[in-house]
Amino acid sequence: MKVIGAGLPRTATTTQAEAFEILGFGHCYHMRDLLMDPERQLELWDAVTRGEPDWEEIFQGARSTCDWPGARYYRELVEYYPDSRVVLTVRSPESWVRSMRETVWAIYFGDSVMHHMCEARRVLDPGWRKFMEVMTTMTWADDILGPPEATYDDASFGRLMERWNERVKRDVPADRLLVWHPADGWDPLCEFLEVPAPDEPVPNTNDTAAFKEGITGGAIAAVNQWWDARERPQQGLHGASVA
Repeated sequence: MKVIGAGLPRTATTTQAEAFEILGFGHCYHMRDLLMDPERQLELWDAVTRGEPDWEEIFQGARSTCDWPGARYYRELVEYYPDSRVVLTVRSPESWVRSMRETVWAIYFGDSVMHHMCEARRVLDPGWRKFMEVMTTMTWADDILGPPEATYDDASFGRLMERWNERVKRDVPADRLLVWHPADGWDPLCEFLEVPAPDEPVPNTNDTAAFKEGITGGAIAAVNQWWDARERPQQGLHGASVA
């Protein structure tokens, strides 16, 4: 592991993953890896929450990582991989809160369609229930992005992001840390990682619409699968005929 991303979700972490791979630090382990192999990965990350990590089994030779759940454990990873460097992706508190409200936060809280569909999927899909349990333990603890009630007010929520960023800066030696906004471009990142800057622009991926499409669509698919497999009644509500 050469590069560890310590930025919170919704700080351009998918862009960061693609950037690391373009620069030669692939495969980059990211939340997408967990979602592509949830049964195996959730067991491994559940063990991490119990203080029993198997980093080699989780990352399996990945040369970089960013986004949750890896970023959540940047302190442990910095110690386990002593030659690695750390990149903290940042954005303004106001824009981060807006993005979180529409995406990650809405999975767990609020009154959006996405939230209610995810709650329905939790009832129907044991794998999704496990995902929600593990991610809740990782994310909404008081020393990470909690307590949850502190997220209900935008200003308080933004301060949780700032608290996280300051914690990373305290924990990681200055010579191993870069604070990077993708809008800064390749130069500071490439100088820090000691690689040439590509000719292509920094990628820009995983916007809010794409996130909502993927999470809500997955929940709708789970509900539809359950509905299609149901035992159908012989008559409708209050004895109405069934079409």
